[in-house]
Amino acid sequence: MPLSVDQLKTIEQRLLWLAAWTVHNANHLREKEDDDVKVGGHQASCASLVSIMTALYFQVLRPEDRVAVKPHAAPVFHAMHYLMGTQTLEKLENFRGYGGAQSYPSRTKDIDDVDFSTGSVGLGVAETAFASIIQDYLIARPWTDFGSGKRPAGRMVALVGDAELDEGNVYECLQEGWKHGLRNTWWIIDYNRQSLDGVVHEGLWAKIEAIFKAFGWRVEVLRFGALQRAAFAEPGGQRLRQWIEDCPNSLYSALTFMGGAAWRKRLLDDIGDQGEVTALIETRTDAELSQLMNNLGGQCLETLLEAFGRADDERPTVFLAYTIKGWGTPLAGHKDNHAGLMTKAQMADFQKTMGVAAGEEWAPFATVADAGGLKSALEDVPFFAKGPRRFSAPRVASPGTVFLDDEMLSTQAGFGKILDALARGDSELSQRVVTTSPDVTVSTNLGAWVNRRGLFAREAKGDTFREERIPSAQKWSFSPEGQHIELGIAEMNLFLLLGAAGLSHSLFGERLIPVGTVYDPFIARGLDALNYACYQDARFIIAGTPSGVTLAPEGGAHQSIGAQLIGMSQDGLVSFEPAFLDELSIIMDWSFDYLQRDGEGDPDERTWLRDETGGSVYLRLSTRPVEQVRAWSRTDPTFRDGVIDGGYWLKPPGPNAEVIIAYQGVIAPEAIKAAARIGEGRRDIGVLAVTSADRLNSGWTAARRARARGQKNAKSQIERLMESVPRHAQLITVTDGHPATLAWIGGVKGHAVTPLGVEHFGQTGTIRDLYRHFMIDADAIVSAASNLSPGRSL
Repeated sequence: MPLSVDQLKTIEQRLLWLAAWTVHNANHLREKEDDDVKVGGHQASCASLVSIMTALYFQVLRPEDRVAVKPHAAPVFHAMHYLMGTQTLEKLENFRGYGGAQSYPSRTKDIDDVDFSTGSVGLGVAETAFASIIQDYLIARPWTDFGSGKRPAGRMVALVGDAELDEGNVYECLQEGWKHGLRNTWWIIDYNRQSLDGVVHEGLWAKIEAIFKAFGWRVEVLRFGALQRAAFAEPGGQRLRQWIEDCPNSLYSALTFMGGAAWRKRLLDDIGDQGEVTALIETRTDAELSQLMNNLGGQCLETLLEAFGRADDERPTVFLAYTIKGWGTPLAGHKDNHAGLMTKAQMADFQKTMGVAAGEEWAPFATVADAGGLKSALEDVPFFAKGPRRFSAPRVASPGTVFLDDEMLSTQAGFGKILDALARGDSELSQRVVTTSPDVTVSTNLGAWVNRRGLFAREAKGDTFREERIPSAQKWSFSPEGQHIELGIAEMNLFLLLGAAGLSHSLFGERLIPVGTVYDPFIARGLDALNYACYQDARFIIAGTPSGVTLAPEGGAHQSIGAQLIGMSQDGLVSFEPAFLDELSIIMDWSFDYLQRDGEGDPDERTWLRDETGGSVYLRLSTRPVEQVRAWSRTDPTFRDGVIDGGYWLKPPGPNAEVIIAYQGVIAPEAIKAAARIGEGRRDIGVLAVTSADRLNSGWTAARRARARGQKNAKSQIERLMESVPRHAQLITVTDGHPATLAWIGGVKGHAVTPLGVEHFGQTGTIRDLYRHFMIDADAIVSAASNLSPGRSL
């Protein structure tokens, strides 16, 4: 039986109190050190959303729905789960503290049932739309529970702070959603008209409404609550309504803060007529008048429930819900309330107003007359009735490593050929792969995969060029069976889609293997969304290609410099930069398994990396054809382990080695040429092939931490590789990217190092021109060896 409106209002007030008290405790009551900074917690931002969250979670939502909660409403979210018994008092008491409930809802850090992490504003909003697209993709697969009809589709819901609509990624998402026929998506805008620094511009609501309607959304503007609508029906009520509609946001906020007497004076001054309007105002006490003027649509449970009930189809819907920032608290309406906190005196008054007795501040059902009855009713709330709503999915085995026998090929082309080989087969893995790209599908070598597996759309659409018999290498037809999701050129959308697809096993109980491609320099353009996806522990492969100044004719705007450092520093993402096809084959096969791991065991004592936990993978590839070197057996476990662990000796150093060359990526031919020339005048030259500076560096730091914890024998891959190198040897590192990528290797065993790389914007030219200009060619490596090591000039 649904909860009554009176029960919902009781819950609303409980959430308002618990959220405010949680923040107050963290800032004013919890013990602090002298150098601690302000804790914060956004009491006012919580208050404006408390009615919306009450209506949604306790009446409207179903277990299959997924929600992205406005970051600043985290205390309400935690309070709600505390009320339902799925959040602990200990976590609330330690809100924003070490091990406590998180500042913003987090899938990976919080214990309550978070669907989408939020924090970087605007991203959680857009993620719901891409999750809906992935849900549609799964519905089209007959082998899923969605496709077979066993599981109903859910709504993807975003609780949106109005200031989040300033984020450009929101509008990129709207356009992409329109292209894909977005459905089953609700965005509920907390339109309190106050941002961090002040009050929003007048008339913004009309622009918001127009934008959403242009993209085919239903728009519900919830401006007035039930009390206000009843007042408008009284004699003189239409004059009051017009005044409210004409009132500037800043004045409405100021009057809200000042209270009933201020409302009375201003209304009588502006529209008092000694007749019907005056009577409407004067029949109400100051408290009643304040309650009336604060009864906006987004703070009225009756209005919210009516509006949610009207949106009973699949059409994407935005609810523009007028709210009061700080509603129901002493902070209501004040322009400084975003970062403001109730003082101890204000909290004491608020506690009296809320009727919470001293000592019962943390009691979930304090002030509830029939606590037992409410608890019993809460057991039947549909959204919570089945417990946690996270799924899992079994791992999908790889059909095996796909090796290529080409003698001359680029890693980007090899990447495409490996996917093409998978597409030709009928393995379960190939069935679960979904690819995507921001309008660079063909130029990043996904064309062959798409030709075999097709493009995804809910409705079939043929390839006009093929139908008109115009020759083309590409089969560009759309269907529900397609396994490639084509995106527009916005890189933020790429990483948001990869994030949604990479959570499919958890959100929807279906394993997908998402693979995305993007030009390497434009990883930086989507970096916030990439970080967001990794923070949520989404699982995917992203290939950044072409990369570096090796993309010579394109010029500096398309030549990546710092992408390797992004790969090294981004948590939740393992980065590789293979030079040869065999390396790429081994890495991709390993990656398909790594994406699916979710263990919690101890680190691998071979590498000291937490490989059992899994994560996402970044492949930095190139369009430069490279002559293949195969100085190893593909079945050699030492070689295969070295490729995955981050590096191996392409040419092991001798006992009297004077020069070591360490390279990563497409620069390999230069390093090999240089080694041959240096070997004519220096002894025992070693060549270290680095496939992942990221994993070598992470293993090194992890092993040092293990030794600090008493595991004295802990040794990383890079330490094993470098332990045979004489201390007098000169180390030269080289890569088509920032020299810091490999320069740190000199610190492993204390070797002098000369790091070669690219530190400045590139320009157009040939590969030879640019390698020479940036001093990363064979001549530059030989010159460094000649100048740094004793012996004749090389």
